Amino acid sequence: MLVSLRHLSDAALVAGLESSLTRERDETASIVAHLAELDTRDLHFREGYPSLFAYCRDALGMSEGEAYNRIEVARTARRFPVVLDMLAAGRVHLTAVRLLAPHLTADNHADVLAAAHGKTKLEIQEIVARVAPRPDAPTSARRVATSRPELSPPTAAVTGASLVSPPLVSPPLVSPPLISAPAISAPPAADARTAALPPTREPALGATVAPPPVPRATVTPLSPERYKLQVTISGETLEKMRLAKDTLSHAIPTGDDAAILARAFDALLERLAKQKFAATEKPCVSPGTKIAGQDVTAAIKRSVWVRDLGRCRYIGPTGHRCDERRFVEFHHTDPRALGGEASVDLVELRCRRHNDYEGRLYFGSRRRTRELVPERVDLSVRHSTP
Repeated sequence: MLVSLRHLSDAALVAGLESSLTRERDETASIVAHLAELDTRDLHFREGYPSLFAYCRDALGMSEGEAYNRIEVARTARRFPVVLDMLAAGRVHLTAVRLLAPHLTADNHADVLAAAHGKTKLEIQEIVARVAPRPDAPTSARRVATSRPELSPPTAAVTGASLVSPPLVSPPLVSPPLISAPAISAPPAADARTAALPPTREPALGATVAPPPVPRATVTPLSPERYKLQVTISGETLEKMRLAKDTLSHAIPTGDDAAILARAFDALLERLAKQKFAATEKPCVSPGTKIAGQDVTAAIKRSVWVRDLGRCRYIGPTGHRCDERRFVEFHHTDPRALGGEASVDLVELRCRRHNDYEGRLYFGSRRRTRELVPERVDLSVRHSTP
């Protein structure tokens, strides 16, 4: 199949993909409709399965996630048959319907489902937060158990803390109970503390113990413009937060952690602007100045950064703009290697991949006979952002 696709043009390849997606959406709607009817007849009981989920997983070979999503959407489609038409048309996806299902009513389902068109999972969660807002979670800072392997007594363990606050808040973290290991018989001369520890396997000589994966912060919408943030921090960071709260007690007497975080990010962004773009009230070169074949000045960087809102400005043939904000670079629309000028109008932000992509498109269509074009040409000022 892969070999048969290699001779297709770009347009034919995209058209074939879109056609396949259309057929897949039709089939998905058909599967959901069949499950909805099958659920009403209790056929899974007749086939010897305790639930429709078990039937889908074991008899039909679906993954657990596939079975769960499809069953929830099927039961929603029985209440609101318009879901099947929207699935077939690609206006909503299974995850969107599954997340919205508990909050759909006869009065709001048309508007809520229409608002979900083209939305990501986080955006769907924001719609749920608008339809069914939840109260802010209480502020909490607790010690959490560490999963880092220990070769020394547990008294040397390093613990972190979970920091949460409204509107960037999190429910209290529940630490697993500290269960003492059963005592192990030891020689009389053994230390009592050592005897209480479970046996450990010594690492092989020269072997390294891989650190545990760092848990990622989670953001969950609670209500319009209100979010829950759950993150694990170190004890040192917790002390810094407490010191900042005490220092700002005259300005923020309530000690609101959200206000502390907001001020911290304001200060951080101001500092980063000075470091990354040499922010100053009196720039040496005005943003409108054109500099042929030279690097982008700090004043131009600042203007471009604000204009492009800190994200990639690449726009595809269909009008879709790239939303990437990480690892963005300053891109010369008129390549610097060919004497292009550096000005606000001729410099745009690009993510690293689109910057490289446009470079390959630009120079791949030209004969490399000019001395100005080296073997490898960098179209941008490689200036990554946090």
